[in-house]
Amino acid sequence: MRVFVTGATSGLGRNAVEWLLQAGHQVLACGRDRTVGQQLEAQGAQFARIDLVETSVEQFRTLMAGCDVVWHCAAKSSPWGQYNDFYQNNTEVTARLAEAAGQLGIPRFVHISTPAIYFDYQHHLNIDESYRAVRFANHYAQTKFLAEERLQALTSRYPQTTYVILRPRGLFGPHDRVILPRVLEQIAVGGGVLRLPRGGEALLDLTFVGNVVEAMALASQRTGLVSGSAYNITNHEPARLADMLQQLLVGQLGMSYRVRAVPYPLLHAVAGGMELFSWFSRKEPLLTRYSAGAVNFDMTLSAEKAQQELGYQPRFSLQQGIELTGSWFKTHLAQRSTDGHG
Repeated sequence: MRVFVTGATSGLGRNAVEWLLQAGHQVLACGRDRTVGQQLEAQGAQFARIDLVETSVEQFRTLMAGCDVVWHCAAKSSPWGQYNDFYQNNTEVTARLAEAAGQLGIPRFVHISTPAIYFDYQHHLNIDESYRAVRFANHYAQTKFLAEERLQALTSRYPQTTYVILRPRGLFGPHDRVILPRVLEQIAVGGGVLRLPRGGEALLDLTFVGNVVEAMALASQRTGLVSGSAYNITNHEPARLADMLQQLLVGQLGMSYRVRAVPYPLLHAVAGGMELFSWFSRKEPLLTRYSAGAVNFDMTLSAEKAQQELGYQPRFSLQQGIELTGSWFKTHLAQRSTDGHG
């Protein structure tokens, strides 16, 4: 199988490339990080250093010619920023990629979307794929939803291509540049104190990145899938945020820190002030109203559709995922220290 992977130089995309290569598949990876691209080439991937926003449908067709599957992992996933940046990176890029895949008749197009489209500052348990927030919480959620709509509009035009949408919740694991780095930054800024609404009692679904890659593999090969279908992907083990952080930060990384409960209305107000200041500084705020809400409100997703139609079951348990993540970060931090970056 020859797979075209976007966003291959960080996070999910990088894990996807490594998994595909280990499984013996051919990989054409793209991204903007030249150094990581060279590392992927050394592992056996072909690498194209491109900016997806500046790539046309015709150029995508040339790049993807001969591919059997597209794994579209790239996205602008910040909780803050200019709307047009999100729209170009998340909506327009997806539409052009999906169009090119359809024109080429590539059998499968696997698009990584987000459960952020469900988030509406309320508690929710067992959300199924049909739910939508009445008002999207941020530009990221809105433009990812628009991307889904653009992709689904192509299903009738290109019946030879099966488009599959995955919505993984709270990715963590090797090469993470989002969740754990932000938690570590907040602990550092807080002087060893992590301030959380409800003291971290929010009940959440998280997903080890290796399980998302397994779901992508299923979405690439499973027969009988309806083009345009969307699937929630999680570890199927909802847990309290504070407990999961304790297992990772203390149990695996040996850190010492304290969780301090902060009233959510206060945190929400502080986050709003940080966002306002950021419009002038042009730097992403340490805390946003969305990120404060995401760790305050219970949110778990239904696993039924992914189980029944994709045949998805997490390969790695939550504990296994935490152990593998801890091991990777310890090695990574040790390497940075040895290289003089720590």
